[in-house]
Amino acid sequence: MEYIVDSVKMKNIDNYTIEVIKISPLVLMERAAMEIVSVVKKSLNRNDRILVVCGPGNNGGDGVAAGRILHLQGYQVAIFLPFQREKCSDQMKAQLTIAENLGISIYNSVSFNEYNIIIDAMFGIGLTKPIEGRLADIVKEINKDNHKVFSVDIPSGISADTGKIMNVAVKADYTITFGYMKQGLLLYPGADYAGRIYVADIGFPHEALQNVQADTFCYTLDDLSLLPKRRNDGHKGTFGKVLVIAGSEGMSGAAYLSAKACLRTGAGMVKVLSSSKNRNIIQSLLSEAMFASYDTDEDLSSVISWSDVIVIGPGLGLSGKAKELVNMIIKKEQKAQLIIDADAINILAEIIEDSSAKDNNNLLNSNRINNRINKLADILPKDTILTPHPMELSRLIGVSMDDISDNIIDIANQCSYNNELVYVLKSARTIVSCSAKKYINTSGNNGMATAGSGDVLTGIIAGLMAQKMEAFDAASLGVYIHGLAGDTAKEKVGTYSLTAGDITDAISDVLRLKN
Repeated sequence: MEYIVDSVKMKNIDNYTIEVIKISPLVLMERAAMEIVSVVKKSLNRNDRILVVCGPGNNGGDGVAAGRILHLQGYQVAIFLPFQREKCSDQMKAQLTIAENLGISIYNSVSFNEYNIIIDAMFGIGLTKPIEGRLADIVKEINKDNHKVFSVDIPSGISADTGKIMNVAVKADYTITFGYMKQGLLLYPGADYAGRIYVADIGFPHEALQNVQADTFCYTLDDLSLLPKRRNDGHKGTFGKVLVIAGSEGMSGAAYLSAKACLRTGAGMVKVLSSSKNRNIIQSLLSEAMFASYDTDEDLSSVISWSDVIVIGPGLGLSGKAKELVNMIIKKEQKAQLIIDADAINILAEIIEDSSAKDNNNLLNSNRINNRINKLADILPKDTILTPHPMELSRLIGVSMDDISDNIIDIANQCSYNNELVYVLKSARTIVSCSAKKYINTSGNNGMATAGSGDVLTGIIAGLMAQKMEAFDAASLGVYIHGLAGDTAKEKVGTYSLTAGDITDAISDVLRLKN
């Protein structure tokens, strides 16, 4: 597990380290510089000409210190400071004085084509306004193709909180970030500007992280150890019973993919509840799964009570029967754990829209969003998992897809504030949110943007929940495994040819990595 911080938390960590632990800012700066140098030197030869482009703050100081170390090691280094000296921080002024004393050239204007290596130390995580004028022109010069670019902490022009571009931004080949991963390096479009990211330990104590109550994280391969333990004396009942309510007539694929992914992830038993017209194809493709139909005389209450985990929604449609099933499942007294996906989310949106329209017709938009979220918390059992993609989320909470994309962290916080539901907000960087906790996924690739991929994810999460994982943990690890399976499948077939079936088939390869 690796923690992820925004600009406020990182500044508080920095302040705690300096003011409470009493580690000198110059010591932190020197360690940061050494980490920059260790990364830059992997790409250097003696003929390279290095330009360190510096801002007036401590980010610039990190860059000057790195330039000084490289200079002392015999490399050709110059410093470009497009700011007045009196505007520099005390630490930056100290670093400039040391550099001057060593004879390093410091310029206030340069010809960029004289350099092939750029160390971008203009703006760090504290940037809050757009880069404009001469500084914007400098960024554009840095981005020309003849430069290899190393950014200090974060590419200049990228918001550390949202990943947004502040008018213009440096497009780095490498980013050396200090202490902890920054949100803006993972969220798009910032992720496209960061290049290869190195998270460098420069001496922030763990107490500083605890002090800011870090609540956002991502997983690494080591976290596959969190997979549920398999009892040697276990049987199929031990590993859980999952009911997949999915598939309208002629839409058997979603039910099949969810059920197969669930079995691949380790669930003991899976039963598909679908249209009777889908019986033959489901039982032919997936003989390991049981089958029941919702449009015959089946006793649905006994089918539902059989399960430990219920998935509802993939390919279900919006028919009257689908709506009846959703209303039957979302009862507070429901004992099985719920995962609500796809069409079931769209039906939920209709249910809470009808309710909010009657009760709160004159609410302002922001209040209306909160009202919808509160309605969901009122009607759904706690620990219910909802897995909307952006369009489904837009319908659910009444926010445009553009607003969701531009404010995904705020949306995640708003969805999970003051309730016990788990939201899996699917996108290029899927976010799992519950109360104050957030997981940001880093696995996966663009080949996974294919029909049925979400059905596979739902099945993986259900398989983990069936084995007694807590809802938030199952959702977070499920998203990570889903992405790893997509990455494994990409190595076999590439991104263009990747299908949901390839992802499902790769689940077993991923789970073997635990051993």
